[in-house]
Amino acid sequence: MFDQDKWEEIWQTIMKHKLRTALTSFGVFWGIFMLVLLLGAGNGLQNGVMQNFDIAKNAVFVWTEVTSVPYAGFQAGRQIDLTNDDFKALQNLKGLNTVSPRIPLNSRWSGGQVTISYDNRDVSYSIMGDYPQYLDIQPLWITEGRFVNKFDIEQKRKIAVLGRRVKDDLFQERGALGEYIKINGVPFKVVGIFDSRATGEDARNDIQIIHIPGTTAQQTFNMGESIGWFGCIPTSGISGLEAEEIIKAELRKRHKIAPNDRQALGSFNVEEEFKQMQGLFTGIAAFSWLVAIGTILAGMIGVGNIMLIIVKERTKEIGIRKSIGAKPWSIISMIVQESLVISGVSGYLGLVFGVVLVEGIAYAMAEFGMQSEFFVNPEIDFKAAFSAISVLLVSGVIAGLIPGIKAARVDPVIALRDE
Repeated sequence: MFDQDKWEEIWQTIMKHKLRTALTSFGVFWGIFMLVLLLGAGNGLQNGVMQNFDIAKNAVFVWTEVTSVPYAGFQAGRQIDLTNDDFKALQNLKGLNTVSPRIPLNSRWSGGQVTISYDNRDVSYSIMGDYPQYLDIQPLWITEGRFVNKFDIEQKRKIAVLGRRVKDDLFQERGALGEYIKINGVPFKVVGIFDSRATGEDARNDIQIIHIPGTTAQQTFNMGESIGWFGCIPTSGISGLEAEEIIKAELRKRHKIAPNDRQALGSFNVEEEFKQMQGLFTGIAAFSWLVAIGTILAGMIGVGNIMLIIVKERTKEIGIRKSIGAKPWSIISMIVQESLVISGVSGYLGLVFGVVLVEGIAYAMAEFGMQSEFFVNPEIDFKAAFSAISVLLVSGVIAGLIPGIKAARVDPVIALRDE
């Protein structure tokens, strides 16, 4: 493989037919270049979507609506309300690791109108009564202070955690921690500020919320023991679908809902949504590989044809080699080596140019603030680069092997008689 004479022969052959070699190499170059570019774009799309996916990937949300089937003496059209007793029951269920009630103040329990006031400024934003375990379901980026804790829940403290947009609107440049805001005229102490790592509409929605303790929301705003919905995370080994059925079965039993009533209980399974997105990105990656490998194979067919022409042009030389005792493998290896040089160099250049372009796009997006809501930090991982090189080397061997075998079968007597 490292015979100097062979390398000199390869170099001379390439220099003798520069245009032919360049055109042949371009097909391989373009295939690897397109593969890197498509994979980088696919990763940028995935990064953008996942950046906005700021909820636990196995979370399940369950809420109640109106019954549609008569059951156990109750007529259809009955409104089902969740309560603190349901919360306690779900906490004791096997298969659930986290149960977090959510109590929205902007709802039928509070008349739908909530006013937040500070220093003669009035705004209107969403307010959620939450529990500490909510952070297991949707981790918040707490930039100042803290989130709701268990003492806030137990003592029903009037504290508030503000989204950055709420803080900016109410306090502008002033500090908010330790200050008091009024929610429907009731003073609440600001103990925390949070921001969002997401972009676009999701980020705007996240930072326009005020979190207060769930127990405080129920007591202060005369909501009794009402709960809006539950966010849950199953234990390890339990799928989101299984957890969904466990929760619904318990709520059907507690509220006397017909087993075949599909309307009374609503749910959203994040795990299934996440799997669908993963399937989409897998499909994009597979399509990228399909297009690129097709292009690479077309380039390799060109390399194979060139090697067949080279074998034809060097028939007499091959005949001389065989007549003085050259082994068939030495002939094959010479052709395969030349094929690998052409495909390897052009493929490596395609890889380098592709990576440089992808990294240049990523740098420009970060440097000039060009990040999109659904396209962030395009990148090429090591596995993709290694796979591309592996495909290239295997293709190079195959492209040179068939012409090499043909060269090894050359009859030296006939080759030397050829004019």
